[in-house]
Amino acid sequence: MPAVKRWLDRSLSAQAMVVFLSGVGIAALLRRDEHPVLWVAHGALYTGVTVAVLAVQRRRAVRAAGVGPGAVADLHRRIRRGEVPQDPEERAAVRRLADDQLGRMQRAGRWFPYWLALMGLVAVGLLVLGVVSGSVVPSVAFAAGTLGFCWWAVWMRRRSMRRLRTARSAVDGPGAPV
Repeated sequence: MPAVKRWLDRSLSAQAMVVFLSGVGIAALLRRDEHPVLWVAHGALYTGVTVAVLAVQRRRAVRAAGVGPGAVADLHRRIRRGEVPQDPEERAAVRRLADDQLGRMQRAGRWFPYWLALMGLVAVGLLVLGVVSGSVVPSVAFAAGTLGFCWWAVWMRRRSMRRLRTARSAVDGPGAPV
């Protein structure tokens, strides 16, 4: 399994393949009455948009860290695991990458409470619509799923911020010639 994770971290084509297969599978499950060619077209559309977003994010990370794409994947893995590189150049790259990602997350964090409020309004609105229309169970399930998704987003944001701050402080720790 670690080899598959590393392969998916490094390879944009492997990520595209997973997105394509997932898109086709989801389209096949949700749109059984449509022709299979449409499933493939939907999968290709989802793949194109996702790969474009991933390529832009990867290019930004490579530019911020000042190393190659494969090295950025390794740096991300080290940050996730809490490993501190011994090489001064790698330490500097981790510092630049962590600073860039922390800055992005802090800038995006200004809109995060508004996003959470909007998601809460959507959940409450659909709950009210479900009660008024008489379909309470699906609306309660959707509201619970929306609130669960918001909780997960808050948890992932805090975890990512903690990991990036830990990586930055570990790189800047005693004996860190950066």
